Amino acid sequence: MTETATLPLDGLIVLDMSQFLSGPYCSLRLADLGARVIKIERPDGGDLSRRLYLSDTEIGGDSTIFHAINRGKESLAIDMKNPSDLAALKKLIGSADVVIQNFRPGVIERLGLDYDAVRAINPRIVYASISGYGDEGPWVARPGQDLLAQARSGVMWLNGDEGQGPVPFGLAIADMLAGAACCQGILAGLVRRGISGQGMHVQTSLMEALVDFQFEVLTTHLNDGRRTPKRSDFRSAHAYLSAPYGVYEAKDGWLAIAMTPIPRLADLMEIETLAAYRDDAKLAFTQRDTIKRLIAEKVATKTVDEWLAVLEQADIWCARVMDWPQLLSSEGFRVLDMLQTVTRDDGVSIETTRLPLRLNGHRPGRPEAAPLVGAHSDAIRKEFDL
Repeated sequence: MTETATLPLDGLIVLDMSQFLSGPYCSLRLADLGARVIKIERPDGGDLSRRLYLSDTEIGGDSTIFHAINRGKESLAIDMKNPSDLAALKKLIGSADVVIQNFRPGVIERLGLDYDAVRAINPRIVYASISGYGDEGPWVARPGQDLLAQARSGVMWLNGDEGQGPVPFGLAIADMLAGAACCQGILAGLVRRGISGQGMHVQTSLMEALVDFQFEVLTTHLNDGRRTPKRSDFRSAHAYLSAPYGVYEAKDGWLAIAMTPIPRLADLMEIETLAAYRDDAKLAFTQRDTIKRLIAEKVATKTVDEWLAVLEQADIWCARVMDWPQLLSSEGFRVLDMLQTVTRDDGVSIETTRLPLRLNGHRPGRPEAAPLVGAHSDAIRKEFDL
């Protein structure tokens, strides 16, 4: 498969009426797979994430996060309060395959662009809605924001050490997971449309995505008497797993050790103080923190490379804990070819990530940077006679 080969979604038109992260992440993945994504933005400033800054870096007038999540898309400026603009958008819907929206509950209905209204225009449309907490219940009117969804989901009690209180993820996981789930639903809807000829309404929410994210440990909780998980007090890496599972400080860095029998680790690392914990596997759970502290004392006596030379050779599951500079300079990362540079006609150039999929052995790239607000309005209006 070459750079110019037809991608799986080539020929499909996606109208992305969403903003911030969840919806745009969904349409980013569709764009990476070949779909033509037309981003519907307000003429006066566009997507609010254009001004959502993760640092003081601004490129071409917009935030780095906007560039990261909107590369490869076109921008059509539409004032939805303007009757002629709204009529043009409805006409464009007639030519689209997918519509994505993440408006606050009730807004899309007031605009006359809810699923039933859009389906009346285009019965074959696959229409995707992302909300904070679904479309009913006491949380519907609450802000559908990532940190707040994490707070309500229970996921914060799985991170950090037991004495720390709730610890949020350092990433917008609710948005990304909801976007990924929405993308899966859209692809399923497109497959179904190919079979039946009918469109579909795909719905998900930040909360649903976070609950699904926890399916492994939540299932354990639901079926072991609903006992609340207890994180380790020391170097916790998983609320349920036993010692030695965790991250340990060596002389010159950090070492992650996954599932390993205590007797095996005690022999390889020559930890005599673990003798009392060798014969009873249950102690790896009940005495988790004590065992991990003994391992930590030993790990601190050597460098990461010295420990890797011992443990990796014995097929122990372990790894150096890398920061971004170490990751980016590693050969293991380089061969994945996960970075690309995207550009725009006004001279903007952005180094960013690529599609995390390989198709027929090749990772497709999209060379276009995120658009300026309304950059493609004239061309799109002319093409579709809007």
